[in-house]
Amino acid sequence: MTSLLDLLAIKQRILGDLQHIEHDLEAFRGQDPEARRWRTPDDRRRCAAQLGECQRILAEIIEQEKQSEHVLVQRRDEVAVQLQGAHLAGRARSAYVQLPSMPMSQIDLTSGK
Repeated sequence: MTSLLDLLAIKQRILGDLQHIEHDLEAFRGQDPEARRWRTPDDRRRCAAQLGECQRILAEIIEQEKQSEHVLVQRRDEVAVQLQGAHLAGRARSAYVQLPSMPMSQIDLTSGK
């Protein structure tokens, strides 16, 4: 559990960093990349290549997140079924424990009759 929480903390920090970068780039979102002034055409090509790679990685991350969510939902549902079974077993046990004890008839095996 500790490892999972550590991983989630790292993930949250990275997401925060990405949100900060996203906010910083907001001013450039509406600009046409072709109309922007570039130092060199090679800079423009490298930037376009990086953008394509980032979009590919983002799509991959989103797909992994969806798969992880699906697995977590399945596991949650399995645990819910197990807990329900344990709860029902506990209720059944309690019902038997609360039954009044029935007097047991005794048989006298010492007599010859």
